[in-house]
Parts: sequence; structure tokens; C-alpha cells
Amino acid sequence: MENSTKGGSHKNIWYGVGRQRIEIPKPVLKSRVIDNPLLKSLYIAGLGYYPKAEGHFTARKKGLHENFLFYCVDGAGWYKLGDKQYEVKTNEFFILPQNVAHAYGSSKDNPWTIYWVHFGGDVLPSFNALETVSHFKPVLIKSSNDILSLFSKIYKTLELGYSIDNLLFANMCLSHYITLFIYNSKHYVVNHPDKISCVDRAILYMQEHINENINLNELSFLYNYSPSRFSSLFKQKTGYAPIDYFIQMKMQKASQHLDFTDKSIKDIAISMGFDDPYYFSRRFSKVIGMSPSKYRAIKKD
Repeated sequence: MENSTKGGSHKNIWYGVGRQRIEIPKPVLKSRVIDNPLLKSLYIAGLGYYPKAEGHFTARKKGLHENFLFYCVDGAGWYKLGDKQYEVKTNEFFILPQNVAHAYGSSKDNPWTIYWVHFGGDVLPSFNALETVSHFKPVLIKSSNDILSLFSKIYKTLELGYSIDNLLFANMCLSHYITLFIYNSKHYVVNHPDKISCVDRAILYMQEHINENINLNELSFLYNYSPSRFSSLFKQKTGYAPIDYFIQMKMQKASQHLDFTDKSIKDIAISMGFDDPYYFSRRFSKVIGMSPSKYRAIKKD
């Protein structure tokens, strides 16, 4: 039963007008989620919506066993992670990692309106180590339409109860929901190119110059890094050296030409910036796993 107080936070739960909140009962998590091979890797433990959350405040000395994702759609607030405090503005999100002391709260003068999801799972250590989330700082959202729509679908589904179908739907949506945040700038119009990482800008540059030859010195010069530093940053984010990544992009484009055109392998090689079709074939085989001629011969549905 909810506390009847019309506002403020009590025992780390906000009680205010208009709030929406679902916490998945622990017996349900144990019996239907944590032991389910499809769901145990990443699952929803709770979610909610707090409008104009005046007096919202929470502090946990040991953190939680799960992560928290907060999305501020209006107003402002703050959070403290370890010994660092951050201000949160409208249209920014942040993630609190598992097992880390934290506190957060709404602005007194301009209380925030937030959507939040509390999520756990076996993959959290790997998730929290991702370059895209490991800084745990507030991040601006470029577009929120898909985010709010998907949140509504998840929430309304869980309101219908904890049948296995409802749990499967909601939790399978969770991965997509999270990606709409951490990869938001990749998939929506960016109004501030200077805020995109040099690696993402380099990948866009590669895509725009896919038919040309680019070397490491050229790329590193474009983004004001030494070749070794740029290569290190690129590999840290993508797992590949810059030119290896560019070659993979070229081979992906070449495979599309093989699938959808009648161009000769030699012409495709030249269009991808390779003067020697034999060298092109060797690189194609290394990336795709078979020669261009064999790839084209395979019937694809």
C-alpha cells in the first residue's frame, strides 16, 4: 500500500501527485525472471514516471545490486555518484551503476519530471564497462519520441500483470529501450557535431569516402591526434584499428554490389578504391570468409 503523504520522499520512495510506479515483486523476479534463460541476462526490476517531483530525494550508502536509468524530460535535478556531483537539465539522462554509493534529487526551484527504469541482470558488469556508458555523466538526448512511446508500451504491458508473455515482452523491449539512450546521437539528427566523439566522426567520414583510399595519418590529422593516440582511441571504442574498420566497411559495401548489381568483380574492386582486383579478392575473403565469386554464386533468399 502506498504512503498517503501527498509529496516528498520517504524511505527512498517519492510520494507525489501523478506518479506512476511499478516494482516487480521479488518472488516474481526469482521464479519467472532470474531463472529464465531468456530474461536473466538483462531484466526490469522496476520503472516509473514522476511529474514535477517536488521533494524527490534518495541516498544509498552502498548503492543497489542493479542499475538505474533516469531520463529528465522537464525541470532539473542532480545526482551524486561516489564523491562527484552532477547537475541534470531538461532532456538529459544518466545511469547509476550497481553497487556504488549514490544520491539524487529534484531541484527545489525547478523540480524535475523523470522517467526511470531500474534494471538488473548477469550482463551488468559488461554493460557498465562499455565506453558509451562508463563515464556515467549526464547526456543530452537528441530525440525522445521513440523513447517515450516504448516506455509507455512496457509500462502498460506490466500493468496487465506478470504473465510470462507480459514479462517476455517487457524485458525483451528493455535492451532496445536502453540503446535508444546510449546510442541516441548515432541514430538521430545531431545539431552539435562538435559534441560527437572523434571516433564517430571518423566513421561518418569513412562512410562518406567509402570509394576512396584513406590512411591513418590522414584520419588522425583530421581530428588533431597523433596516429598512435587516434588509433588507440578508435580501437578502444570499436575493437578494431581504424584502417581495418574502414576495410570492413568497404567489403560490406562491395558485398551489396555483388548482391544487387551485375558489375564485374574488377569494376567493384575499382569502385572501392582497389587498383588490383586480386588484392581486393584477398581482402574480401579475409573479411567475409569467402571469395567474391563464391559469395555471388551463393543463392540468397
